[in-house]
Amino acid sequence: MWRALDRHRPPGADAVADAWRSPVRGPWLTSVLGAVLLVTLPLVLVTGLLDWIAYGPGLDQAFPRAVGWLRPPVFDWPTRPAWLFRLTQGLHVTLGVVLVPVVLAKLWSVLPKLFAWPPARSVAQALERLSLLLLVGGILFETVTGLLNVQYAYLFGFDFYTAHWYGAWVFTAALVTHGTIMLPRMVAALRRPGSGRTPVERSGPEPADPDALAARRPGPATTSRRGVLALTGGAAALLAALTVGQSLDGPLRRTALLLPRGRQPDDGPNGFPVNRTAAAAGIQPEEAGEAWRLTLRAGGRTVDLDRSALLAMAQHTARLPIACVEGWSTSQAWTGVRLRDLATLVGAAEPAVARVASLERTGLFRRAALNAGQVRDPDALLALRVNGVDLSPDHGFPARVIVPALPGVHCTKWVREITFEEADGD
Repeated sequence: MWRALDRHRPPGADAVADAWRSPVRGPWLTSVLGAVLLVTLPLVLVTGLLDWIAYGPGLDQAFPRAVGWLRPPVFDWPTRPAWLFRLTQGLHVTLGVVLVPVVLAKLWSVLPKLFAWPPARSVAQALERLSLLLLVGGILFETVTGLLNVQYAYLFGFDFYTAHWYGAWVFTAALVTHGTIMLPRMVAALRRPGSGRTPVERSGPEPADPDALAARRPGPATTSRRGVLALTGGAAALLAALTVGQSLDGPLRRTALLLPRGRQPDDGPNGFPVNRTAAAAGIQPEEAGEAWRLTLRAGGRTVDLDRSALLAMAQHTARLPIACVEGWSTSQAWTGVRLRDLATLVGAAEPAVARVASLERTGLFRRAALNAGQVRDPDALLALRVNGVDLSPDHGFPARVIVPALPGVHCTKWVREITFEEADGD
């Protein structure tokens, strides 16, 4: 069959194969770029999986919810260290952005291979080509949809969370398959001496290789392999400089030009990033004004508190980060009532779950559930103030939840009700 394919070459196949003339393409350059991705992409995948667990699949609030046999082992997301979700989500988004030039350079280096004819000369090579197709398609899909999600640009007509989840598993399977097949060749290519130190004037093509990466009819070199790597690394460093500030407090936050949601709006006590404003959430001033009441429920007991009653309770201040799915995070000083004190007030001495409801009536995250460790943590608060002043309407006035290491979307703003549930038998 393979010989028949070779005899029936499509028109223009040789012309396409000869169109790739750069002499710097070849196994060594492809292997260097592949090694970088082989080290970094698993970190992106692992942090993405951890972020899904942080959303609380055990409480049925991770997206997507129904994942069938793809559901990994889950655990109650911890509250310590307090910066845990800030780290995992920041790494996931920042690395995803920074690796874009490396991905593009890797795709450029293997372009001749994508047009090779016949597509395969053996079953093993057919498997390798199929894994390459899924690998290329998977990484492009995950990168493009991830970047659009960060910018809230939902140009695609499907649910981002579901598509990103299943796309990640397809990509992971392709990465493992392709990496297993190609690892021996990659190691052999990397051991070839001198390839990365050749200057432009002596940057000739590598010998013909079975993967058809080297140009069949190379043209004159316009850069060296070292130059390609320097350009790729420089582009990645530039993206890092324009991105990483969104995950850090201080002057670098102003450099987050590519991810403006993570920039500092102003220098006031409430001047830190916000995703969803009170106006966007449809919060009416009268709802959050003097008529506002917090309702606490546990078992058959109900307690209603106004803001002055909450302020009269024991206040606790903790400096905690808030981190959002777009990758930005910030650490602020929050003051309010401990959630465990509110649970005790309504008669739930050992709450297993707290279900929080917002004044917001639309949106995926108008409700949130907290596990036992999150409710009982000494720094888990119903925050009333931030940095010594009242919360602004955009930051959740009259009250919001703030819990160490909790995803920002579950730090519910404009809280109207908290229901504490004790474990069966308590």
